[in-house]
Order: sequence, then C-alpha cells, then structure tokens
Amino acid sequence: MKRIYLVVCLFLAAGCSKELTEEPKGLVGGAAALSSMAGLESALTGAYGSLMVPWTSGFTTVSQIAMTMGGDDLTTHPGSNKEEFREFDRFNVSSLNSRMTPIWLGCYKTIQSTTNIINNYSAVLDGNQTTINTIAGEAYFLRALCYYWLTRLWGEVPIIPSENYSPSYLTLSKSSPADVYKLIEEDLAKAEELVPNTKRDPGRPNKGSVKALLADVYLTEAGWPLKDQSKYALAAAKAKEVIDNKATYGFDLYQGGYLKVFAGGTTEDVFTLFTRGQWSTYNSFYGLSTMPENEGGWSDFFPELRFFNNFPAGTRKDATFSTEFVINGDTIPWQETTTKHPYYKKFTIQSGTKATYMSNNPVILVRYAHVLLIYAEAQARATGTPGNEAYAAVNAVRARAGLQDLPTGLSGADFADAIVNERAWEFAGEWNRWFDLVRLEKVEAANADKDPADLQPAQAITKANYRMPIPGADALVNPNL
Repeated sequence: MKRIYLVVCLFLAAGCSKELTEEPKGLVGGAAALSSMAGLESALTGAYGSLMVPWTSGFTTVSQIAMTMGGDDLTTHPGSNKEEFREFDRFNVSSLNSRMTPIWLGCYKTIQSTTNIINNYSAVLDGNQTTINTIAGEAYFLRALCYYWLTRLWGEVPIIPSENYSPSYLTLSKSSPADVYKLIEEDLAKAEELVPNTKRDPGRPNKGSVKALLADVYLTEAGWPLKDQSKYALAAAKAKEVIDNKATYGFDLYQGGYLKVFAGGTTEDVFTLFTRGQWSTYNSFYGLSTMPENEGGWSDFFPELRFFNNFPAGTRKDATFSTEFVINGDTIPWQETTTKHPYYKKFTIQSGTKATYMSNNPVILVRYAHVLLIYAEAQARATGTPGNEAYAAVNAVRARAGLQDLPTGLSGADFADAIVNERAWEFAGEWNRWFDLVRLEKVEAANADKDPADLQPAQAITKANYRMPIPGADALVNPNL
C-alpha cells in the first residue's frame, strides 16, 4: 500500500517523507482495495481527509487565502517573514513558493482517492445499494471540486486517468481548461444524479450542494478563459433550482447574526469542511494568522485599505472587520497597529480565546449567499435585464447586511456590476474576489489604484499573472509540467 502512495506523492508534490508516516486510508488503488461498502467508505474518508491536513494539504491552511492575494480585498505584512505571501500580492510568484503546495497536493490526493471509488464502486455488491451510490456521488462531487480549484488557479493541469500508477504519469501532459471543465461538468452531473437531498452528515454534500457548485462552475465558464456566455443561462437556471428548493435542501440565509455564519453549522452551509476536533485536522488560518502583532498575532493577511474604506457601512462591515484592539488594557485603533491596517474579524470567531494558531472552526467553501448572488448576476447577464427574482435575491443579501435595496430600473450590465461589488463585500477575504476578477478580466484594473500604503505590483500585470506556476518539485519530476 505504501509503495503506491509513495509513487503518487512523487508525482504530485515534494515533502512526502512526512506523508508516509500517515495511515494511508483512501489511498490504496484498484478494485482489490474496494471490494465492499466499508472499503468505499474508508476511501471516501481518506478523500475528505486529504483536504483537511493543516500546514500540509487542503483547505485548512492559509494557502487559499495567500494564493488569492492578487484580489483587492487581501494583502499581507510588508516585511517580517511574509515573503511568500507578498509574492502573490505583488504578482511575482516563484514556482518554489511553498504556499501553493497544500492546495496542489491536497486536491490531487483527493482526486486519486475519489477516482479509486469512481472506477470501482459499480462492482461492489456488498452493502446497501443506495448508500453505495451516495458514496460514489460524493466522490464525483469532491473530484469535481478539486479539479475546479486546480484549473482556476493553474489553468492547464494534468487529468489523472486512473487510480493505479503508471510510469507514463511521470511524463503526463497538462490538459486545457476546456477539457478540465468538461470533466468537472460530467462529474457534477453524476453527483447530482447519485447524491440525495439530505446530507448524510454535516460536511458532506447533498443534491443542493452539487447544484450550487455546478452553478458556480457555469458562471466561471462564462468568463475568462473559456468565455462561453451561453453558460450564464445555465448558471442562473441551476442556482434557481437551489433557491426554489431551499427548504428541501435545508439552506437559507442565516439571520442570527452575520458573524456567527463563520462558526459553521448554520443554514448558510451549502458545502463546508468540518474539522474533526483534533490537532491533525484543525484549521490553521483562524486566530493568530489574522491578528496584528500588537495582539501577539502574525499578520499573515488583512484587508487592503481602499477595499476597507469603500466597503459600505453597516452591520456587515462591523462584523467583517476588527478596527479596535485591546492591548494591556488600552484600546488602540487600527491606525496604530504595526501594519496600520484593520483586520478580518470573521476569521477570529471561535470558542475561547481568539489568540490561537489553530482552531476547530470549519472551512465554508460554498454559502447560500453564493447561490443567491450567482443567480442574480447570471440571470442579468443571460437576459440583459434583471428580473424581479434577481432583485429579490441580491436584496435579501443586502437586507441582512443592513443596506437598502438596489435601485430598480438598472440595465443588465449595471445590475451585474452591482452584484460583483456585492460579492466582494459579502465574501470579503474568503478568496472569492480573486476568482471574480480573473473571470471578468479585471485583475489589472483592481490593482491599478491601490492605496500608497498597500503593497504595489512588482511588474505590469498580464494574463500570465492570472495563473500560478506549477510547483517546482513536480516540474522537475515531469518535464511536461
């Protein structure tokens, strides 16, 4: 078992000596490993687990925040030991930047595990067929999610054809975004067919989760690089299916306080990764990562000044940002912190003290607010005229934020622009802004008018900067990368 895992690690990323100490659940290839429903469950557990190893793989690290610092809602310390963070913020990312590795490695580990399930589940006769189908549906969903993150960040990426190692994988070529998106759509179609309306457990998808992710995929495909604008109508239709059936799926905007959304476990969770309450799966980007040195924090990330200043005042802004800090009994404003910036309050919400470098807070990847704003934007772009239901969707988000409704009578283009702004504020710091700027080809404009006190681009931004370099260790193993 470990021999197969070693080869997979060799192909996918450096640093495998540490990985080999783990129990390799879910990483054993072939039908022999999955001859029962219990085997399928074990492999699926491994697939989820690969997305939640702090510092090493997946989304419980600060990596997805670091990698999306090219947006105008995130920046980092101008000095200290934050060079790897600054590379993303200043568009001069090295292929040896270790902050990329957790997403690259975690996603490909999960792809290996889920491909193992997908290629073998139909031959399993031991167990409840409905449960077997659900396991397979979750595997299709997770594989699509991983390829979606990979192609949005790296563009052309390898598609792994089998869970079983072949020497040819060491020279595997990259696939175009169009081919990767085709696989993503196919996987989500299968997941939608197989996953039930009700989540088996928190942290798993239901049918509404699948539809929501597919709506987001369609919205992205309508923009750069594919620019298939026919996908706007598909995005609107799929998001509308979730909205119309939110009671069935158990989704809604949470009204018990915006800040509490980030503790997880609310109706807002469409797809959330829940940590397991032990060190090996804790979340490492809450707490110290987003606190100023004045409080003993690390200042890994915080908002850019122009973004903060332009953010509409109201209850959402108050809940999103920390602007005052108590130091030795004295309260200081953000202007007196070492970085002279406000910080993200939403990433310090946890039980007990916020001054911890790891927590059991979940990672909320898709919220119901995403669904509402996907629908509103896609409907307006698809038809050219925002309908009443599109207004209702965005105004529900704005009402919770303490804002007035959007003015009526907006053109489709103006309405869509208003939704993009709303997405920036609603998902501030949640790594969404970067992907919006990329798909709309607005990265250059968003970085052209930074506050002088924020980090500036190291060079003129081009489309080449929309993509990350392939991690250097893998490029050395496979020259085709």
